[in-house]
Amino acid sequence: MPFKSIFKACLVIGGVLFLGGCQQPSDPQIQIEQTEAKQKQSPVNDFSLMCQNIEKNMSQINDQRTTFALEQINQDLKVCLPLMDLAEQKHLMLRSTEMYQRFLKVDRTEFQQRAFEQYALEMAQHPTIQQAHFQQLTPRDQYLLKHKNQAYVELLHLGNGNLQYRRSPEYLARIFAPYLPAAEKAFIENLAEQNKDPVLVEKRLQIEAPEIAARSLFWEDYLKTYPNSSYKRDAEYLLKQYTYFLFRGTEQSPVSEDYRDRYAVDTSHLETIIGLANGQKSKLSTQARLFLEFLDMNPEQRQQALPADYRNRSATEQILYYAQISPPSQKYDKDCFTDAICI
Repeated sequence: MPFKSIFKACLVIGGVLFLGGCQQPSDPQIQIEQTEAKQKQSPVNDFSLMCQNIEKNMSQINDQRTTFALEQINQDLKVCLPLMDLAEQKHLMLRSTEMYQRFLKVDRTEFQQRAFEQYALEMAQHPTIQQAHFQQLTPRDQYLLKHKNQAYVELLHLGNGNLQYRRSPEYLARIFAPYLPAAEKAFIENLAEQNKDPVLVEKRLQIEAPEIAARSLFWEDYLKTYPNSSYKRDAEYLLKQYTYFLFRGTEQSPVSEDYRDRYAVDTSHLETIIGLANGQKSKLSTQARLFLEFLDMNPEQRQQALPADYRNRSATEQILYYAQISPPSQKYDKDCFTDAICI
């Protein structure tokens, strides 16, 4: 075939598939998805039948399908979700999470895993450089890397060679949240914004103290505003976690080593806590005032202020007890820092 004919064929097929490059027209999966798309665009399309079949269609998305197929499902969801009650919407939300988990699943050998980490990290540092070992990746990694940032697919860098694909938190905020009741809508939209960037990298906080305090205050206010939210348990966990981040930090980025006085506390956290203590009445402002009180006590005053079973404990345990700060559960069965809901 002459070169010009091949070039024209590539342009036509590439335009139909929205795939950033010329695909082989003989790809059976792409042909199937093109046919499905044409059927969905038919003027006699039966929306009620489409909504009845949407869960079945979602279950067929796996690690062999394309971002084009995902986009078709997401367009169908926008049509069907307004017609459903909350229980049905949340059921499809769960199915959508499972759908993306299947879509983003990649089986690699040890060699392929190393190649993936090396390629992705180098691309993060030098995105315009063509990497010679791209062909060492699995075909699925090659596809996902070419199409990241399409259909809400992202590549997340968590430090120390830890990379993982994820569904963008914006997915639920844009596809589901507009059709949900106020409590669920507020939860998803705000958690999506909070989790847009990683909160922790190698167990180190990536957000500053004022932002941690703002998130703590938001979740405290959320629980007051929506006491019957279906996400109440997750909101309580997030409030505890961000409160703990503010007053304690993490093992890799502690707020203080010994809490002996105000000078022993990270400056940014101390200034934020002082601001909270002087702010409007809230549980968080009360905790801030008690925290500062304990910092200002001498050792003898601390002993008198604590019950007998806390007098020989670490300074961290003592100040958290005095300031009425409960550590979050270490066995919480959900991840609340990756998506727009706790998975």
